[in-house]
Amino acid sequence: MLPILKLIVDTAAGVLGGVLLLRFWMQVTRVRPPASIAQFTFTLSDWLVRPLRRIVPGAGGYDWASLLGAFLVVLVASSILLLAGTSGQAVVLIAVVRLLDWILYGFMGLLIIEVIFSWVNPHAPLAPFVHALNDPLLRPLRRVIPPVGGLDLSVLVAFILIQIAQYLLRQVFYI
Repeated sequence: MLPILKLIVDTAAGVLGGVLLLRFWMQVTRVRPPASIAQFTFTLSDWLVRPLRRIVPGAGGYDWASLLGAFLVVLVASSILLLAGTSGQAVVLIAVVRLLDWILYGFMGLLIIEVIFSWVNPHAPLAPFVHALNDPLLRPLRRVIPPVGGLDLSVLVAFILIQIAQYLLRQVFYI
């Protein structure tokens, strides 16, 4: 029964945590989302972010309440491990590692969406939004990696670097 409960909680936490991380990243990159994305993101996360802003105000132009909210969501989702006998300290460490993993998976997802847009419909309404979210990741790579035969390989290199970061994260924390 515990694996089923864990699946349900992880799915709900993954969606909410992903939205909170997207909200944080949109502010970091100063990207204005299309109305549909903005409505979905803010409607799903305002109930948590607004009260957290009273505790953790934005500093440096960043919405730290969204990032803290994502951590709290992953911490609550990870607390199911307490039912299996995991210590509280281990649950907090697992939550930190899971949050980092969610961030890396989010970047991979954005890169995949950008590749799909570039192949299928580069002029899709959401394509500029996704491109702007990926730009801080890809811009440094594009300075170093020139296009080969008209193909931009920076997305592939970014994807590989993210996978290496995930591998190292798992090796360091033995997950």
